[in-house]
Amino acid sequence: MYEVTVEDTFAAGHYLRNYKGKCENPHGHNYKVRVTLQGRELDHAGLLLDFKDLKVVMKPVVDYLDHQMMNDIPPFNEVNPSAENIARYFYDECNKFLAGQTSGRVRVKDVTIWETDTTTATYYE
Repeated sequence: MYEVTVEDTFAAGHYLRNYKGKCENPHGHNYKVRVTLQGRELDHAGLLLDFKDLKVVMKPVVDYLDHQMMNDIPPFNEVNPSAENIARYFYDECNKFLAGQTSGRVRVKDVTIWETDTTTATYYE
């Protein structure tokens, strides 16, 4: 099995519904996201997926969330924008794109979201 990983950052605001504490109030984070892909076969160039192509896969998701109040945009207008749910959102959106681009040869292994330098949430199946 092969893996490739790319990280990116974005800034966004959110608040947590059904939560008692400071995070129930609107606030923001400078998030970091790490997406790791996996696959058993390399392409004709000997790559699982070019790093620049993984950045292209991540860019629409990063751009969609960057400088937004996530509670105001789908799916986070209904799903709580916790770090766990943001990680799952990246996982699902990147997998949708990859399924079409690589005919299923490459898929997301896991996604980790940093809310701060010392706190992370990871999603994988």
